[in-house]
Amino acid sequence: MKRYITMILPVFLLSLLFTGCNKDEPEPDPPAEIKEATDVNKFIYNSLATYYLWEENIPALNNPKYENSDSLNAFLNRYTDPEALFDALLYTKDRWSFIVDSAEEIENWINAISESVGMDFRLYYISSSSNNLIGVIRYVLKGSPAEQAGLKRGDMFMTVNGQQLTDANYMTLLFTMKSYTLGLASFNGGAPAPDGRTVNLTAVLLQENPVYLDSVLNINGTKIGYLLYNGFTSSYDSIIKSSYDIELNKAFGRFKSEGIQKLILDLRYNGGGSITTSQYLASMIYSTDTRKIFSISHYNDLLQAYFRQEYGEEVFNDYFYSTISATDKMPATPINSLGLDQVYIITTSETASASEMVINGLKPYMTVIQVGTNTTGKYVGSITITDTDNNGIVNPNHTWAMQPIIVKISNSQNVSDFDDGLTPDINTREYASELLPFCDPQEPFFKACINHMQGLKSAQVDKGVDLKGFKSSDDLSPMAKTIIMDNILPGNLSWK
Repeated sequence: MKRYITMILPVFLLSLLFTGCNKDEPEPDPPAEIKEATDVNKFIYNSLATYYLWEENIPALNNPKYENSDSLNAFLNRYTDPEALFDALLYTKDRWSFIVDSAEEIENWINAISESVGMDFRLYYISSSSNNLIGVIRYVLKGSPAEQAGLKRGDMFMTVNGQQLTDANYMTLLFTMKSYTLGLASFNGGAPAPDGRTVNLTAVLLQENPVYLDSVLNINGTKIGYLLYNGFTSSYDSIIKSSYDIELNKAFGRFKSEGIQKLILDLRYNGGGSITTSQYLASMIYSTDTRKIFSISHYNDLLQAYFRQEYGEEVFNDYFYSTISATDKMPATPINSLGLDQVYIITTSETASASEMVINGLKPYMTVIQVGTNTTGKYVGSITITDTDNNGIVNPNHTWAMQPIIVKISNSQNVSDFDDGLTPDINTREYASELLPFCDPQEPFFKACINHMQGLKSAQVDKGVDLKGFKSSDDLSPMAKTIIMDNILPGNLSWK
């Protein structure tokens, strides 16, 4: 990406026009030539000045003097670290945009590929007066080293290679070593403590299928579909020879063929992903009526005006789908829609972005009964930007790529800006000390859904030890809690 800017006289030279010059005085030295900014710094500035949702709120992106190439180069040259420049140009409200020095990293995150032992977990403080941590496994990936080692949901660990986990060393112990030994733990008299068991684990390259569990249960004569869905990922899995969108559709095909009457959609650990996949999921739940608006996109003034002029107002609307679009590996596939008028959706503070889009997008059309705790409160989306020209040629001088927020998303009734998250209709929670299987009749979220279906009270039954949460394994990925725009932005936009 290049920006061509008309040069103007520097302020220093302009001042000379007004003060004049005495011929008896020595001639002033010519102004020092300002070095051209690096390609990566120009890429960062130009991209944010064009696409960034909050560019109007960033003075440096709107400074008229930076229409002068020397002034802009002088500003960009203040930053020798590209990440520091990127951070300096972000809006204070923005917790989501990020930049990396390898575009491949972002591609792997989007495709749910990582080097991992295959366990999703959350870290908790063992007490209010200690910085020591305990890890609680929330689920393990099928076929992963964690599963092969016998680990399961609810298992706990306190040490790594014999060293106690703390809020100061957890990154080093859990995320920098490919192989390590976990020291397992259990609750003894209400307090977590090592129990002497150990497990050896070695990370491998894994691709996570977001369709973790789909089941049909018959409870008191009612057929109930249950889906634990952990990420809006559309990528193709070469092992199962299918895309994850197709796998999601197959799950709904099973629900449809078995004639389920109620649906529980479990998004408790789902931090988001593809906008298109969120549209597919909403269509599977509610309708394949492609005339109905699922969501509306809102960009910065530059993009909003450009899209409106080029494509009309309709370009901002995203609709329900009747078909999963064809790819180079998969044919177009009709969507298996249940046509429900009610859905139960399980949420926590880690339910974000595309997950929130589904909840918010369905609410104008059907009864959404939200069970659990408040969601994250992320209603904005991002896109991957690399330094390529209009012909798709990558700049050979650097490998940096960014994932900036470029769009705010509302539902068909223009409801958005839920900064505190979406509030549940039924408040309940799970305890670290007792994570039951997902469809267990006593599992708090599942039980609350079933109780509501049966007209019973859904009050939380306190069961377990209340520990203060620290971080989850998902929090360590910059792609966590992300809405990803799937469409490619036009490359012929005029720079400011």
